[in-house]
Amino acid sequence: MSENLDQSSINEAGKSKSSDSEQGLEDVVEGSDEALQKKIKSGSPSTQRVQRPHSSPPRFVTVEELLETAKGVTNMALAHEIVINGDFQIKPVELPEDSLEKRVKDIVHKAFWDCLSVQLSEVPPTYDRAIKLVGEIKETLLSFLLPGHTRLRNQITEVLDLDLIKQEAENGALDISKLADFIIGVMGTLCAPVRDEDVKKLKDVKETVPLFRAIFSVLDLMKVDMANFAVSSIRPHLMQQSVEYERKQFQEFLEKQPNSLDFVTQWLQEATDDLMNQKYKNALPAAGGAAGSGDGPWLDPVAVQNYAYLKLLKWDHLHRPFPETVLMDHSRFQEFQLQLEQLTVLGAVLLVTFSMAAPGIASRADFAEKLKMIVKILLTDMHLPFFHLEDSLTAVGEKVCLEVSSCLSLCGLSPLTADKETVLKGQIQAVASPDNPIRRIVDSRILTFLDTYLASSHQKPSPIAPGGLGPIQKELEEVAVKFVRLVNYNKMVFSPYYDAILMSQQCLPELRATL
Repeated sequence: MSENLDQSSINEAGKSKSSDSEQGLEDVVEGSDEALQKKIKSGSPSTQRVQRPHSSPPRFVTVEELLETAKGVTNMALAHEIVINGDFQIKPVELPEDSLEKRVKDIVHKAFWDCLSVQLSEVPPTYDRAIKLVGEIKETLLSFLLPGHTRLRNQITEVLDLDLIKQEAENGALDISKLADFIIGVMGTLCAPVRDEDVKKLKDVKETVPLFRAIFSVLDLMKVDMANFAVSSIRPHLMQQSVEYERKQFQEFLEKQPNSLDFVTQWLQEATDDLMNQKYKNALPAAGGAAGSGDGPWLDPVAVQNYAYLKLLKWDHLHRPFPETVLMDHSRFQEFQLQLEQLTVLGAVLLVTFSMAAPGIASRADFAEKLKMIVKILLTDMHLPFFHLEDSLTAVGEKVCLEVSSCLSLCGLSPLTADKETVLKGQIQAVASPDNPIRRIVDSRILTFLDTYLASSHQKPSPIAPGGLGPIQKELEEVAVKFVRLVNYNKMVFSPYYDAILMSQQCLPELRATL
């Protein structure tokens, strides 16, 4: 695995500290292995202080301890999701139409609004429930305000003065429509642009009870908008604190469940064994340098970790438990694996096609892009249960032959002969087998590309895709960027544990001098 780094990027990452700015952390998360190691060493406790308990059976815990632990894991998972997922958003709760919870909710709400309607229909009207609703609206509007909204806060407090409203109701001088107009006006001032149309529609509701219901419905949406605004606002600050927070939460969990690193230990041990035995040459790209010495081969601990992360892209999720330290990102690694499997088949089909076609065809960027999009569409549902890869590749072969012959004709060349079409279709259909030589070559080159991305700095030009993968380089880069960012963040949090495991288990006899 390549460890050559631009010295300026190393120095820059080494100087950054987690408490300085969001950019410092992001640079390291997206940066190189060496820069990452400097950041870990400068911003985290020594690996000597991270105790990696020996494997032991789970101890008995009380219900209170279990609930406390679950709460800590939930909070850690939420913070992790906010930091890792830039598109993270809180969404309104939508109960299933036929669910018991929704039926109960609808019945309770209908009863409440019916009671309000009865009270307002009395002569004279009874405003007890209506005034309580105004009080709830007032508190909600005040919760939306920022510290600088002094004038608006005073207006809300003055106009929605519940004591004054009660007096007006008792004297028969309460004007509900006037209060509603003020509330709608404030909502229009505070709402996000996406809610402008919803607020505008409130002005068309004339009856009191439907108007109150509509106001509360829009306020619920505004609460979600405000919560998402708060999440986006705290994300830069959370980025600075999340590494230490997640490590602290995990350490507390580990102290209560000492065997919580057993699968991580097995994962790292397997990666070490694979590298030591040179098995990776047949399955995954080389992940570290080997120096010939009298004591045996030398393995870089960073290379072992990188190789271990690459193994997650080949994980048997049905039969093997996932390592504990990457469990919160289990679904993300599964998604990477599915995307890469699809790209492997896509790359193999294109490689076979352009190898069979005339040289001039492969060099036409417009045709290569068109053909790629056609094959991608036909492989869209590749990982769904009803999808049959063999049948789909039969259809792909037919379509590819038509497109290639059409392009050859436009270029003034002879279309594919019947024999060549038969051979091309057969080779495309053969890609369905994971043991197909072309597919295995593409798979190996994709992992080599990811390996290079893991070891390279983000300040350098993006690594060039290995030979034959040019047509899918854009898709590979999109996956690689997300994969590397996730891996580097995980290293920031858990590398002290990984180093301690490698040392305590004597996975790397020559490692002790390097840590």
